[in-house]
Amino acid sequence: MDLLTPPELTTDAQRYDIFADKDMRYDGHVFLGVQSTGIFCRPGCPAKMPKFENCRFHSTAESALQAGFRACKRCHPAGGDTALIKTLISLVETEGETKLTNAVLSAKGIDPSTARRQFLARFGMSFIDYARTRRLALAAKTLTAGGSVLEAQLDAGFDSPSGFRSAYAKIFGAPPSKAIASPLFITWIETPMGRMIAITDEAALYLLEFTNRKNMRRQFGRLRKVQNRAIVPGRTPITDQIETELRAYFLGTLSNFETPLATSGTEFQRRTWAALQSIPHGETRSYAQLAEMIGNPAAVRAVASANANNGLALIIPCHRVIAKDGGLGGYAGGLARKQQLLDLESKEA
Repeated sequence: MDLLTPPELTTDAQRYDIFADKDMRYDGHVFLGVQSTGIFCRPGCPAKMPKFENCRFHSTAESALQAGFRACKRCHPAGGDTALIKTLISLVETEGETKLTNAVLSAKGIDPSTARRQFLARFGMSFIDYARTRRLALAAKTLTAGGSVLEAQLDAGFDSPSGFRSAYAKIFGAPPSKAIASPLFITWIETPMGRMIAITDEAALYLLEFTNRKNMRRQFGRLRKVQNRAIVPGRTPITDQIETELRAYFLGTLSNFETPLATSGTEFQRRTWAALQSIPHGETRSYAQLAEMIGNPAAVRAVASANANNGLALIIPCHRVIAKDGGLGGYAGGLARKQQLLDLESKEA
């Protein structure tokens, strides 16, 4: 079964099964409108499945919107970045020192209310907030590179020193005079199996997960606590590298990731993750076998826990670990997605 060109759907019963199974092969091909709530979703949405009689199916997000449904805030079914979002992000990156107010957007022919609405749906924040956060991230880089607070203030485009200090402390938890670490940068990457979150800095990848995986908030909070660094929207060269490698992986032309990683865990977890990375592409191991691989056959439960909490989906391939009886076992990203990943890799092996 081809991952990138899923079988044609001819009945609503088939479409319903796609959402019940959280089959991400159909992401972008079909959307579910729920009559009882007025929202529409993409495959893989973590929300509870509605009754079949309350479902209306659409082939595009535009069709669902035109039918009166609003986008789900959990799965963000609008899909990839619109042309407007791409333009706005480019504007932030090329004019980082300019304060991008509503008046500035209007002067550039951009409707501020449309920008706000699309950014809220995509990033959970308004464009003005996004731009402010990115400017403050530039200031943080200036400070950690040894620049003065005044230089950082100018880099962030703030006219008022007190306004800069207040905004900086709100984002980073400390005034600019006590800056000790540059932020981590978060971005969203579209893949054939659903949207992923990548968190990077200039040197390494810290987190890569499907956005609808279980306990995502816990993973996010743990990373922020361990690193003691703010996480702000943005990209780095590492973001570009992992995005390129993910594209090749899903096309079937890459089996080993080379993106530099930054992991944080106990010695036991690190040994487990190293063992996971030694499982060849296209092969699987049981949880018991994984415990034996690290020299602790009795630690099956602990291995399973470490397996589930590595924070680097696909790269530390926890999806290659299955139950002793050959069943799928568990997977925080969903069992349907786990099967699809195994099918993809066995096809390429």
